[in-house]
Amino acid sequence: QVQLVESGGGLVQAGGSLRLSCTASGMPFSMYRMAWFRQAPGKDRDFVAGVHRNGNIYYAEFVKGRFTISRDNTKNTVYLQMNSLKPEDTAVYFCAATPSLLPKWGVEEFNYWGQGTQVTVSS
Repeated sequence: QVQLVESGGGLVQAGGSLRLSCTASGMPFSMYRMAWFRQAPGKDRDFVAGVHRNGNIYYAEFVKGRFTISRDNTKNTVYLQMNSLKPEDTAVYFCAATPSLLPKWGVEEFNYWGQGTQVTVSS
């Protein structure tokens, strides 16, 4: 079955950096759109960044210029490099995958989810 396993979360001071990784198994990784979402306590799960199987990349406005998504199809892994972190970036970050080709990035578009990794940014 499909498994997505995130790693790389942790506690960091404001202005710091973290790199999240998500390794997939049980699916043809290169054929899937991959994305990162995040969910803060009491809030909805929000799209952060996505990478299409053709390499096209999409970002939420609130992370443009600070976060970079990338994928390595040889390692079945998608990354999220997060720089200039702010306390409001504190959330559980989830990796998600979908075979759908439509460039839609809502939660409902994604079939598979990781367990999430906590990112905490202190002020």
